[in-house]
Amino acid sequence: MASLTLQSFFSPPLLSPSTSSTKFFRCSNLLPSFSIRACSAPSSSSQLIPKVVVTRERGKNGKLINALEKHGIQCLEFPLIEHAQGPDLDKLHVTLIDSKFEWIIITSPEAGLVFLEAWRAAGSPKVKVGVVGAGTASVFKDVVQSSNSLEVAFTPSKATAKVLASELPRHGDDKCRVLYPASVKASSEIEVGLSTRGFDVTRLNTYTTVAVQHVDPLLLEKAFAAPVIAVASPSAIRAWLKFIPSAGQWNNAVACIGETTGLAAKNFGLQNIYYPLNPGLDGWVDSILDALKVHDHVQKICYNRS
Repeated sequence: MASLTLQSFFSPPLLSPSTSSTKFFRCSNLLPSFSIRACSAPSSSSQLIPKVVVTRERGKNGKLINALEKHGIQCLEFPLIEHAQGPDLDKLHVTLIDSKFEWIIITSPEAGLVFLEAWRAAGSPKVKVGVVGAGTASVFKDVVQSSNSLEVAFTPSKATAKVLASELPRHGDDKCRVLYPASVKASSEIEVGLSTRGFDVTRLNTYTTVAVQHVDPLLLEKAFAAPVIAVASPSAIRAWLKFIPSAGQWNNAVACIGETTGLAAKNFGLQNIYYPLNPGLDGWVDSILDALKVHDHVQKICYNRS
């Protein structure tokens, strides 16, 4: 599985490149990072430490856990965020009743779930939806099969807000009306990109993400010890950083769902960062596997040197 390495150029990657779609950041020299890890022979007690920490809101980690279980990987569910109502939520179903839109733009599974609830409350009007990627599209699968009123009609060539805004179809010279139900914390990239192309965009901040306030200290200890933490949003990274004294004192791998989260992790000062070129569950799993391969390789080196 090939990895693009954005590390100190004099510090070679541990694994030789192959053909994967995972990008890998290591923002520090590799050898010093080895020295802070305990080097010991594998023991039966080590099997009790989970390999991967999954951090989405409780109850929404099942698909990733199941996918990793197929590879024999033990996970620890450790939710870092939870969702809360956004200031515009009550406007969403009213807007769907009162106005017509050429497109509804959905850029996350949570935004999709919130939209579907409001769409049903509005009487299930006929709408055409554009989604950022396959993971978001899956939220609409059952509705599309059971209703003729909702059509998922567009997915960009790459699952990012920038590409979606540049590729969304626009027909004719008239302004094309777009409804964008979003997270309070989402960037303005969608509406700015579409407005630049002549779309008339209505953004409603329908939900937000907040960090969990209390965690089990024993679970936190296990999470610190796990080789890989899997994160699906910049908000999850912010929440994780609140639990560690500083980014420099924790140097395990961060496997991100996509490029946006990966770049956020880098900007927050984390060092061992993996993310798929094409966001989604399959790519996320591949990035986690890449991170674990590097970890296992390091442990093998440490054991052989001891």
